[in-house]
Parts: sequence; structure tokens; C-alpha cells
Amino acid sequence: MFTPRTVLVLITLLPAHPFAPSLKAEEPARLTTDGSFKQNLQWSPDGKTLLFTRIHEGKMSLWTMPAEGGAMKRLLPDHKEPHFDGHYSKDGKRIVYVYDQLQGTDGKLRINVCNADGTDDGTLVPHKAFEESPRFAPDGKRVLWVSTRDGNPDLYTVGTDGKDIKRLTNDPAYDLHPAFSPDGTQIAFASGRSGRQKVHLMTADGSKVTKLTDGEFLDAWPTWNPDGKRLAFVSNRSGNYDIWLMTSAGKELVNVTAHKAQDTSPAWHPQGKKLAFVSTRGGGSDVYVIEVK
Repeated sequence: MFTPRTVLVLITLLPAHPFAPSLKAEEPARLTTDGSFKQNLQWSPDGKTLLFTRIHEGKMSLWTMPAEGGAMKRLLPDHKEPHFDGHYSKDGKRIVYVYDQLQGTDGKLRINVCNADGTDDGTLVPHKAFEESPRFAPDGKRVLWVSTRDGNPDLYTVGTDGKDIKRLTNDPAYDLHPAFSPDGTQIAFASGRSGRQKVHLMTADGSKVTKLTDGEFLDAWPTWNPDGKRLAFVSNRSGNYDIWLMTSAGKELVNVTAHKAQDTSPAWHPQGKKLAFVSTRGGGSDVYVIEVK
């Protein structure tokens, strides 16, 4: 069952695969040490701030912190109900996110938008079903998101005025974790249409769907390098969850983190030379940054 407040898909570890190439890199820098649950990392377009979901004192909400490390701050401290999975507009002025009005076991999810400092907050996509994973288009004119309004999770877009909703995918499988390419012409996403969740690619209008990854493991949460040539994604193909890289054609797969801990939520620095991610390697759930060549 699709559960929107479970921000990880099922973590079912598989046997290790002996032929899993890894990238020799410097030890990642640790930015947080509190160990509280974190997910949905994103760098601000100017590279100065990290935005993420955090559970603190039993509450799931959006937090920010300086990109070099430092004090964490709630973005919307007046919100009493869960809100999560924020995404900056390309100009860094707006943030779109999921707001969960608590009701029953799942709540009434909707898509909200606010200024980058948390002001001017309002609803973009009212609750109709499970509304999740909002992402601004690079040109700032539309928002891409996941909805179950037509029966199962599919991808949709809407104008930033809340009008002109368009359905992009129509498949019995779950389509999740969408990400626009930097030029806005393509969308990477995870889909179970071939069995386990795999990374897929399609044009921005929902046509020409191709599968980029294969195998008996889970591949999800794709995110584009700012140059549009590579994707980072999460996979358990090495026996546990690591951050992997591949070309936008699904070639040259490389394990970036290669650690026995769970590494998730990759986020590219705007210059494309660093990846932030969440890892349990320190015992809790914390933010790390690694240099990527």
C-alpha cells in the first residue's frame, strides 16, 4: 500500500552483488551529529543553504541549515501538522512542499508553496488524494508532483497559479520520485512497471518512456547533476542502500558511497562537484557531503 508519510520505500536488503564498482573519493564530511531522522535533502540554488525534512521532538517538518554546517532552523515554525519534502524554485525564491493535514491514519495531503524564508505560505494543489513529491520545473512555470487521484501513484504537472493540471503517466504500477532535467525537457522517475522500482526517463510531456536501470534490486530517488549529463540515485544493488551515479543514458554505474550503512537522499551542489546525502553511518540519521569528480 502506498503510504505517503513513509518517505522511504520498503527497505528490504538483498544479498550483496560482488561486481559493484565504486568511486574512490575522499571521506565524506559530516554536517550534523544529532542523529534525528532526516530525508529529502536539497541545496539552495546559491549553494549556501540545505533544506531537508527532519523529525524532531516527534514532529516531521522542514528545516534549513548553512551548507557548511551549523545551526538547524525550522522553516515554518507555526505549522503544527506534518510537512515535508521541500523543493526550491530555480531562482531560489520559492519552496514547494507537502503539507499533511492530520486525519485518520494517512491524513489529507496537499501541495503548499511559500517564500524561501517561510513567508507567504499557501496551498497550490488542494487535497484530492495522496499529493506528494512536488518539484518546480526549471523555468518556474509549473510544478511536477505525484498523486493517487486517479487510483494509483502517477505523475502530474500544474501551473504555479494552481491551474491547468496535466496527467503525465498512466500505468498500473507506482510512478514515484520525479525529477526534471536541468533544461526541463526530460523527467527521471522511479517506477515499478517492470517489477521492482527502477529508474525511468521520459520527455517532459510524458512520452517516450525508457527504463535506465535493470536487475533484481530497488533503484529510486533519481536526481540530476546540474550539467544534465549524470544522475545520482539510491540503490541496494550492493547489498544495502548506497548512492550511485550513472549517465543520463543509464550507463557507467558507479557506487559513490560504498558503505555498510544506509545512504539515501542524494542532492547535488549547484556546481555539480559535491553530493549531500543522509547516512546512518554515525549511528543515527545525519547529513554528509562528499566530493564527486
